[in-house]
Amino acid sequence: MNLERLLVTLIFVIIIPFLGIFLGLLYKGFDRKITAMMQSRIGPPWRQPFRDIRKLFMKETIIPEGAVPWVFNGAPLIALAASLIALLYLPLGPFEPVMEGFGDLILILYLLAIPAVAMAMGGLASGSPYATVGSQRELVLMMSYELPLAIAAVTIAWRFETFSLGTIASTPVWNLVGPVGALGLVFIAVALFTVLPGELSRVPFDQAEAETELAGGLFVEYSGRNLGVFYLAEAVKLVVVGTLMIALFFPHNLSSWVSFGGPEIYGFVILELMADIAFFLLKLLVIIFIAVSVVRVALARFQIDKASYFYWVPMTLLGLLGTVLVVMDGAII
Repeated sequence: MNLERLLVTLIFVIIIPFLGIFLGLLYKGFDRKITAMMQSRIGPPWRQPFRDIRKLFMKETIIPEGAVPWVFNGAPLIALAASLIALLYLPLGPFEPVMEGFGDLILILYLLAIPAVAMAMGGLASGSPYATVGSQRELVLMMSYELPLAIAAVTIAWRFETFSLGTIASTPVWNLVGPVGALGLVFIAVALFTVLPGELSRVPFDQAEAETELAGGLFVEYSGRNLGVFYLAEAVKLVVVGTLMIALFFPHNLSSWVSFGGPEIYGFVILELMADIAFFLLKLLVIIFIAVSVVRVALARFQIDKASYFYWVPMTLLGLLGTVLVVMDGAII
């Protein structure tokens, strides 16, 4: 039995990175298409990100003369590796985290910070003044949105009395609180929703790239394979942050509401498994639509000081207010 479990784990470890890359590119395509439709444009086809990646990997990779080559070339790989590893610690639909028991929510927060640090390192190592400014903005933004993200994670972990994401995702947190705590969770969820575009460096929090100001910012000197790897890292991170949001607030499976019958495989009813996977993908699409596409269409790019203030003050206070309500609800219960 242990050998069979080990074999299944190894298969998932191999499959999940490819699945994360595929889903990330697919959802990037949906995001671009949906955004274009909201702006009354035709937009690119949903498969455009796959074409972009193929084209980038076919192009020449140029290293600037003033760059630090090993940092410049290593940063994209670090960003992609951290994003892919984070996926192994997240529950994907009806499946438990592959690395459950070997890391918890704190580790995931660290893994989410690594791509931003890697991008900043790569920009600084390029030797470009535009990339240097972009890297500084990326680090400022990262230090800003990490606070409300940490508040949300710690509050939910406190309510569950554990940082194990597998345990947190197995029971919807809404079932553990009363009306006061539910209101607090709504505040925390709103704060966490605003963190998503910041984590993904999307409008209005794309100050680090800002093509009209910095000509691409920290990516200005990147090309070819290196730029393609960064592109993949961003795509995978899109899946990671969306899945984290689902695991913390919306872990419900369709099979918990609707009963299915039929043959089983490895303890899963096949129809239930397919329904739960489809439901997970739908939830992920909805979260990306609300937190990324709608926000990108509705708002223009913030100035970096206003973006930092937005996370440090309003969203941090909103998260703390939610924490207080959850704690009060725990005392009442």
